[in-house]
Amino acid sequence: MRSAADPGADYVVGAGDLLQVFVWRNQELTATVPVRPDGKISVPLIDDMQAAGKTPTRLARDIEKVLAQYVQNPIVTVMVSRFVGPANQQIRVIGEAMKPHAMPYRADITLLDVMIDVGGLTEFAAGNRAVIVRGTGARRQTITVRAADLVKDGDMSANVPMQPGDILIVPQSWF
Repeated sequence: MRSAADPGADYVVGAGDLLQVFVWRNQELTATVPVRPDGKISVPLIDDMQAAGKTPTRLARDIEKVLAQYVQNPIVTVMVSRFVGPANQQIRVIGEAMKPHAMPYRADITLLDVMIDVGGLTEFAAGNRAVIVRGTGARRQTITVRAADLVKDGDMSANVPMQPGDILIVPQSWF
């Protein structure tokens, strides 16, 4: 069973994630490292290794290959302790939300979950004119959502599922 914070087995590491790299029986090689903006990490004996775009398991196998030059039969586990993920696995909120920001996508997240995470709408928000921009290029679509009805009135019929890569835009109201 997945917890709410567990993005799932297919999680892909992204810039800004915090990784725990555990090397069995080699405590001096074990480290907690951030994924840099360039998508790389540095751990003992490895200056730069591409981490972004890989699953934690794939990254662990890649680290094992490099460490095998220095350690006999290394066994590596990579655990993600702070999730950000790549941009196409995030939900970004801009405009008149209390705390607009990007958040990692997780299974079964809805508009209500996103609104809770950003702290709701500002007093100047036109929440019922908010839109979700989904997809890119020819596959891009714009979906109007009723965020104000959901947040202020508790109208659960306005709650919609979110997808990885969605951008929620909350416009300012016109006076």
